[in-house]
Amino acid sequence: MALLNKFRNNISVLKRIQFLPRWIIFSIDITIVIFSAIIAYFILKGVGVTFQSIVSLPVALAIFVFVHIVYFWIFRTFTGIVRHTTLNDAAKLCFVEALCFITLYFLNLLVTFFYTERLFLNTRLLISTALAFGFLLLFRLLIKITFDFFTEYSNDSNNYTNTVIYGNDERAIAIANAIIAEVPRKYKLKGFINPTAINSHNRILNVPIIGKSRKISILVRALGANSLIIADQSLTKDEKIEIIEDCLQYNIKVFNLPTITNINDQKKVASNIRKIRIEDLLERKPIKINNTEISDQIKDKVVLVSGAAGSIGSEIVWQVAAFNPKKLILLDQAETPLHQISLELGKCNTTAEVICIIADVRNYDSLQKVFNDFCPDIVYHAAAYKHVPLMELNPQQAIFTNVIGSKNMADLALKYKAKRFVMVSTDKAVNPSNVMGASKRIAEKYVQSLAQKLKKENNNTTKYITTRFGNVLGSNGSVVPLFTKQIENGGPITITHPDIIRYFMTIPEACQLVLEAGSMGNGGEIYIFDMGKPVKIIDLATKMIKLAGLEPHKDIEIKVVGLRPGEKLYEELLNDGSTTLPTHHEKIMIAQDVNEDFDFISSEIDELRNLAQNYMILDTVATMKKIVPEFKSLNSIFEKLD
Repeated sequence: MALLNKFRNNISVLKRIQFLPRWIIFSIDITIVIFSAIIAYFILKGVGVTFQSIVSLPVALAIFVFVHIVYFWIFRTFTGIVRHTTLNDAAKLCFVEALCFITLYFLNLLVTFFYTERLFLNTRLLISTALAFGFLLLFRLLIKITFDFFTEYSNDSNNYTNTVIYGNDERAIAIANAIIAEVPRKYKLKGFINPTAINSHNRILNVPIIGKSRKISILVRALGANSLIIADQSLTKDEKIEIIEDCLQYNIKVFNLPTITNINDQKKVASNIRKIRIEDLLERKPIKINNTEISDQIKDKVVLVSGAAGSIGSEIVWQVAAFNPKKLILLDQAETPLHQISLELGKCNTTAEVICIIADVRNYDSLQKVFNDFCPDIVYHAAAYKHVPLMELNPQQAIFTNVIGSKNMADLALKYKAKRFVMVSTDKAVNPSNVMGASKRIAEKYVQSLAQKLKKENNNTTKYITTRFGNVLGSNGSVVPLFTKQIENGGPITITHPDIIRYFMTIPEACQLVLEAGSMGNGGEIYIFDMGKPVKIIDLATKMIKLAGLEPHKDIEIKVVGLRPGEKLYEELLNDGSTTLPTHHEKIMIAQDVNEDFDFISSEIDELRNLAQNYMILDTVATMKKIVPEFKSLNSIFEKLD
């Protein structure tokens, strides 16, 4: 064992040699050419073949070597990294040796034309070039095999992730070549799984290809691996989720590769192999939007996004920027995140003029200055307070930002004749059980009633649209970043109740649907999105632990801490008694809610403002319950007001 460790230590030093200098490769190649010519000479001499050249043997050898030097230099045969020799390199060497033979053969003919004797014996010339090709290729293969051997038995080999590739087409082979060639190496390829065959006894890259005869988790373990790279792009979402969940049950890590990766670039392939993320397990088909219709409305327009530094607002900004508006106005009160997104936008290829404004949606005067200066054509209102427990403790702030802020934005959009006003709402506004949800529902009611008032007056100046969706994976304060941090810290993961469920979307999906709904609305609609199947939070936590390569309740504890103030066990997308109407987009529906009288909502909001400004907390929440009769507090001090 000591000798083996000493051997490993010695060869690990050689492994760290990344590549030989080109002049060394070139010198070795020329030495091989000389050696091949000498061998050919003695082979023919040994069988009794003699030949008298017009020049001496050293001169003939010099000519033979000079021609090789010329072609080696022209085709740069010595510039490749020897340990990565491929079939293309072998073909190039064969082509170069063929050119050398043809050149020397015709040189022989030319000399024969002027003199009766020749420079070379053609048979010796053929044998010399054939031997040169064989030895040149053998040298490269030996280096490649030696390097692989060193890599296999170095100390670092214990750190490899043994992996199997699901798929056996060109994409799978390209991924395999990339992980084999990667330096430093992270994966050790143990085999391929052929998804189109039951039985398979073939081998490729010196590893077996096995058929999909049993569960993937069983096949991966049978090959001695503890991870799987999914390379098959023909898999449906359901098939992919089935494979991932099967592997996660046995703590098999699952990796994926983005479809946009350039398979011909080995470095890019290897670096883009990533772990399956929780977003990949959303049981919903990919969302497609009508880019043409959205582009027609946004291109060369002035677009204002409030809450532009937030997780939803910033994604809306990025997606709007891709449609090249004339001006893109980013409005937020968070200075640092707003500055950061402005720097990032400066690196993208949008033609829009990006304008960042520090302002608070609660301040009507500062907002009016923005609207007066830029007269936006489209307004996306994403600014809001969203944390349920915090708003239970600070109801007046929910009124100032979520209600008054939305009213300010909506009123100014009308005053300055914006064509569209799109408000981002939440499923917590449906049958609200907390102050945050109720404040968003009041904002919805105001925007919707304003739209209905304008329709009655035949005023088509501004179209008001509300979009309502559930939790967004990865957004600021959502459970996914929280769970990720808790896992990184070694746990425990804290959940509020074992039966709690939520709808989830990714940030890009949610914002795509916001843009799509905003483009199709005629005014007054509340659009709800198909959120797929609801997810149990405890299942989400379990999957995230497994995706991190750990075991729930063993490596990471899951701790139930109890429902927070205002928190429901489940969220809804429709109020009791509400119905939906379909749209041309299968993922977007229109909620048919009862429309409120604009004057009533306006007066109640004015009262809310006065109560909140005077910090009359109980009276403020009581008035919210008056405006939203379905608002029933849960696990909150405000239950006594119901």
